[in-house]
Amino acid sequence: MQATAQNIKAISASLILRKIFYCVIALCALSLSLAMAGYFLGHTISLGGHTEDISVQEIVIGNDVLQIPANMIRFDRQRRDGIADRVDLYLHWPDMQGYTPELKDDFNGAGSGKRLLFLTFEERQGSQDMSGRYGPVYLPLTEGPGIAGPADLTIQRFRSDSGFVNEELLVAPDHGAKRPFVARCLDEQSSRDNLASCQSDIFIGSNLQLTYRFPREMLGDWRLLDKQIKEFARGHIKSAE
Repeated sequence: MQATAQNIKAISASLILRKIFYCVIALCALSLSLAMAGYFLGHTISLGGHTEDISVQEIVIGNDVLQIPANMIRFDRQRRDGIADRVDLYLHWPDMQGYTPELKDDFNGAGSGKRLLFLTFEERQGSQDMSGRYGPVYLPLTEGPGIAGPADLTIQRFRSDSGFVNEELLVAPDHGAKRPFVARCLDEQSSRDNLASCQSDIFIGSNLQLTYRFPREMLGDWRLLDKQIKEFARGHIKSAE
């Protein structure tokens, strides 16, 4: 009788140990799975919507075909080949590159300076780009001849009844046949906490409008910026002019 009781205890102890063993194995497997998931998914989560993928996406807008590396495309839903109404990009300035881990702070707005450009390609919305709209649209809404701004720009303030609240017009001299550089910017006070407080647009390709936003702090380099924007656009349109 005593032997039987001992056998029952031994069997019970063996079953308990076996359950403990299986539980330990299961916990180890779960821990390993979580660790692997953290390794593979954690990197993606840390990107915060950015991508390091440099594969080229062919995006068709109207009659134009854009060829854009995925890491320059701002939104995940737009990182695919095919027909689209618009595509939104962000570029690091002045190198005009897309997202990389080395530039993470700048792309997250945590860098020491403002270094991002925001570009939107879409079909043309009117008959004139911003330079063409200067005389007939914007000029009548400004107050007087303006004051001197950075790098030979003229700052023209909008009238209070113009609808452009806290905005100013920045205009470059019109040298002969060259179209003037024109940008709308938030005033200096309003621009301080804004990553891209200035905006301009140009016509490009067969029927595209490129609207680009940039920090007011870049106005001193407007000549280089204007040149780079146009070169970038032409260089990424398959059906370039």
